[in-house]
Amino acid sequence: MPANTLAGKDCLTLFDYTTAEIRYLLDLAKQIKQKHQQKEIYQPLKGKVLGMIFEKASTRTRVSFEAGIYQLGGTGLFLSSKDLQLGRGEPISDTAQVLSGYLDGIMIRTFHQKEVEELAEYASIPVINGLTDDYHPCQVLADLLTIEEVKGKLSGLTLTYIGDGNNMAHSLMVGAVKMGMHFKTAAPAGYLPKPAIVEQAEKIAEANGVTITITTDPNEAVSGADVVYTDVWASMGQESEQKERLLKFSSYQVNEALMTGAAEDYLFLHCLPAHRGEEVTSEIIDGNHSVIFQEAENRLHAQKALMVALMSNEDSFVF
Repeated sequence: MPANTLAGKDCLTLFDYTTAEIRYLLDLAKQIKQKHQQKEIYQPLKGKVLGMIFEKASTRTRVSFEAGIYQLGGTGLFLSSKDLQLGRGEPISDTAQVLSGYLDGIMIRTFHQKEVEELAEYASIPVINGLTDDYHPCQVLADLLTIEEVKGKLSGLTLTYIGDGNNMAHSLMVGAVKMGMHFKTAAPAGYLPKPAIVEQAEKIAEANGVTITITTDPNEAVSGADVVYTDVWASMGQESEQKERLLKFSSYQVNEALMTGAAEDYLFLHCLPAHRGEEVTSEIIDGNHSVIFQEAENRLHAQKALMVALMSNEDSFVF
């Protein structure tokens, strides 16, 4: 394994990481997962403390980070925005500098990407984006790990995302083209990925010899797909739009009829939580092509790799 080039850096989006750095994280995650499965103690972060700021509710993010830092020998502190002075108007810049004196890393799960970027600008310790409305890099590291475990490769595969052009659409698009995968996505007009993010990703896709397809036709997007992915139609903060979105996305449900166009051995992924009967049917999410629970477990291993790479004083990890 090559030397780690990520020590001390932030993880704000996968745009920030080279293909080689993502490969490093995936390979490290595989080795950490193997140690975990063999019940081997591996604690390179002994004595380290991760602060975890939550403005959005969470199951997988909180449990995987908290369990992960503990298993690596460190401690995780759950910091609700309601309990911090952030919730009473303290500037993010002040909070960042204060926490930098107490902690070895910060994970934040919030709404606005600019808040994560400002936190990283003023913090002197690594900042990890646990989710914003625009990006979800930690989830996509776990997704890439899962796809490679099952398919044996990433390069040359076609990854299709069906649904709202949200943080998952953005991060999957970036992660896919960085790793040499074709990316396709379908959503109703007005719900497609942000043009500025697509434009930036298209430059990477062109350099890597892969393609990005943005369409309003779910059948076109699914055609020949090796991996099909979806997410809820109304994310946190969009509850007031639930009824409207149910109507507009009704023809974008991932179901058996739609999947007839995918590759015969396609994989189905979902970042969870899922609304069975809405964005995906039970036949698909609970079927033989689904790897959602392997994917969910891999949040733990991918994030442990990320924390080790960013927060350890060691330069490389060759086991």
